[in-house]
Amino acid sequence: MVSRSVGGTALTDLRAGFAGDVITPGDAPYDQARTVFNAMIDRRPAVIAQCETERDVAEAIRFGRAGGLEIAVRGGGHSVAGMALTEGGVVVDLRRMHTVVVDPGRRTARVGGGAVMSHLDRATEPYGLATTGGRVSTTGVGGFVLGGGSGWLDRRFGLASDNLLSAELVTADGRTVRASEEENPELFWALHGGGGNFGVATSLTLRLHPLPEVTAALLMWRPEAGPDVARVYRDFLESAPDEVGGGLIYLTAPPEEFVPADMAGKLACAVLITYAGGMQEMRDVAEPMLDMDHDAEMITELSYADLQCMLDDPPGYRNYWSAEYLASFPDPAVDAFCARAADLLVPSPSQHVLFPQGGSVTRGSGDHPIPWRRAPWVVHPFGLWEDPADDERVRRWAHDVRADVGPWSTGAVYLNFIGHEGEDRVVAGFGPDNHRRLAAVKAEYDPGNVFRLNHNIRPG
Repeated sequence: MVSRSVGGTALTDLRAGFAGDVITPGDAPYDQARTVFNAMIDRRPAVIAQCETERDVAEAIRFGRAGGLEIAVRGGGHSVAGMALTEGGVVVDLRRMHTVVVDPGRRTARVGGGAVMSHLDRATEPYGLATTGGRVSTTGVGGFVLGGGSGWLDRRFGLASDNLLSAELVTADGRTVRASEEENPELFWALHGGGGNFGVATSLTLRLHPLPEVTAALLMWRPEAGPDVARVYRDFLESAPDEVGGGLIYLTAPPEEFVPADMAGKLACAVLITYAGGMQEMRDVAEPMLDMDHDAEMITELSYADLQCMLDDPPGYRNYWSAEYLASFPDPAVDAFCARAADLLVPSPSQHVLFPQGGSVTRGSGDHPIPWRRAPWVVHPFGLWEDPADDERVRRWAHDVRADVGPWSTGAVYLNFIGHEGEDRVVAGFGPDNHRRLAAVKAEYDPGNVFRLNHNIRPG
């Protein structure tokens, strides 16, 4: 329920001047409004402020602070740790603020703070333009970009944060602040990886790139072929052009026409090749993988927006993810990675993933607080399951994966890929020097640490 220190009058006043909706326990939309992507998260906020405007955002923050209530900020609601919700506090829900305005001449998009990837991708699609997005269509743009932003196109166009041109934030004291290379440049630097620590991002302006066509190839093998496939894939990516993205993925083979019936529902080793170009170009480039004796194949040209939906994670599952960034992927690391795939929960949507980096990711700004961009590989155990009895099993599997590849780890980590894993992992997400600099920015814009439901940077 609402904190005693707030009282009914404060809630009435908030509703009176609010353009959106203010939802409390007992209201019909409450349970739906508090549901997030990870079914493990079951928190009951006192107030869910579904904002329509920047003024709504500022008023919701003031309401929460006046009542001594913890404040959560919700965009896409995809945080594996459920950081978009608070128990007994206020949720600043941005989902109604999802407008995307494309300027095809300037090749930019102005994206509302509550937009998800499908809003952005469908808006840019008619112009043959795109920018690096998350690997599923339901990811929130704001949290994705401000956390760094790794996706299918990052080897070609850089990380999502590399394409951030400006941002508008509502700060803890209710002010609207704009950050760009010219305005508040230190804050702008901090927004390249520092996440939601500094304010509520109500809009982002992103650089777009011409992308008239995309080709995707999904190849599958029975799991015993995995180590050989992984070695060929590693060697292929080390010389592949920037247009190539994708990953090596152990997963449950789907019951699709292109999958042999005896493989469906069982563990398989797959390679997804995404290519920023046409099918024939992709076939020429990906010849080393296509020439392997695979058991299933699906190759298609499609729009980038459709590619983003291709591996959408189904809602309603319990989730646990982690990651380890690797300085190299030699044969012993290949063997360790592939051996652990046997512990993957099958059948389920869980995935045991190796993503490549390199290309424009590595060439991006070394000044940004993103030390993990220099790693050529990332191992990403991605658990989704239904039965609470499997909770500990999946958590243990994820951390066993990290331990297996630990000898080749850089120590850095992309925080969007993990939940709560301790203060040391937060520091590893930025590097010690960057973390101290970020703490100084935090002290300027949020000295009271109002925005702490995130991979938190305490004010320096």
